[in-house]
Amino acid sequence: MSQPVPESNNPADVRMRGFVQRSTVDEVLAWLDGVLAPLARELVPIVTAGGRVLAEDVMAGCDVPGFERSMMDGYAVVAEHTLGAAPYQRIRFSVVDQSLPGRPAKRSIDRGSVIRIMTGAPLPAGADAVLPAELTEADGDDIWVQGEVSPGKNVGQVGEDIGQGCVILSAPRRLRPQDIGVLSSVGIAEVPAYRQPNVRIVVTGDELLPAGTTPSGYQITDANGPMLQALCARDGGLPVNPGIVPDQPEAIRAAMNEDVDVVLVSGGSSVGQEDHAPLLLARDGELRFHGIAMRPSSPAGMGRLGSRLVFLLPGNPVSCLCAYDFFAGRAIRALGGRDPDWPYRSVHRTLRRKLVSAVGRVDYARVRLIDDQVEPLAISGASILSSTSRADGFVIIPADSEGYAAGSLVETWLYQP
Repeated sequence: MSQPVPESNNPADVRMRGFVQRSTVDEVLAWLDGVLAPLARELVPIVTAGGRVLAEDVMAGCDVPGFERSMMDGYAVVAEHTLGAAPYQRIRFSVVDQSLPGRPAKRSIDRGSVIRIMTGAPLPAGADAVLPAELTEADGDDIWVQGEVSPGKNVGQVGEDIGQGCVILSAPRRLRPQDIGVLSSVGIAEVPAYRQPNVRIVVTGDELLPAGTTPSGYQITDANGPMLQALCARDGGLPVNPGIVPDQPEAIRAAMNEDVDVVLVSGGSSVGQEDHAPLLLARDGELRFHGIAMRPSSPAGMGRLGSRLVFLLPGNPVSCLCAYDFFAGRAIRALGGRDPDWPYRSVHRTLRRKLVSAVGRVDYARVRLIDDQVEPLAISGASILSSTSRADGFVIIPADSEGYAAGSLVETWLYQP
């Protein structure tokens, strides 16, 4: 069994030493965006394609509708035959047949006749308009027409909705429920979509209890695993989280080497004696970044292990969320063909009180909206996960800023969709 490189011989080993320097957020994002590209495409049945991202434009193979159809309940007529009809100048017609959706009339129209027709039913031969039922008065098998219509009135034309050969949905498009309906309407059974990234969630820590377990003694319950699963699923990934991984190098190495597209290591990424993940990544692959000029999440890192992207996320819950939002979530979305930017909407509101930061680092400040103003909750306290549930969103303070004064208009990113 291989052993980690002794710390005295490995510059990547920052355990119990700290970071000599930290990379900027801009440097990390520039590298990340340079290595990201959507995964291979696959054919997906439309019944399960909701939320997937189209990898190719989709063209219609037929017209919708494929026949002239009635747009309302009434009578199929020859428009010319109704000219001059009015409430005080009624014209009598014979009802000779009916046309229902899926069951067209067997007879055609001639002078003095009409065919009863329902919404969506095929227009009978000889007819060129539909007379609304409210412009008629029944008289046995006949009707009295009390109004006139023009040719084409109340008739849906061939291809009026979708024309054969036209692009109905363009790539890259995340498919909505109504898109699935459109695809089905033209007879498409499956669509080309980008493959969803498989994501291995590696939660480490001998102090952790499984999710759903009541904290006991000096042990705490895993919060990051379920949170990362939910984040990953939100961003289109397929999370794999079989349970807590022991703080043992070989157990962590085995989990990091599973056949997936992305590895998220939660915990074991900082400078503690039991923080093995950075050293393992440096030894077996590429530790491209470790230590980032941001708060929280400064111990975060990332690199590659074979074809896998590996993200080292701090164990502190707020830091874990922040690092995921900035880096890992961006990668998962991009690999699945989605827009890599944050899936949050932003609003511009004024600050109730000042937000202070230090020049040289990016700050992720949790905030609440009170009376339509921004109230800072906390800028520190990386272990206080409840601050993110109390928060309505966050404000990003750039590295070149000392913060914002009370009354400043700030961009606020909202957690709630």
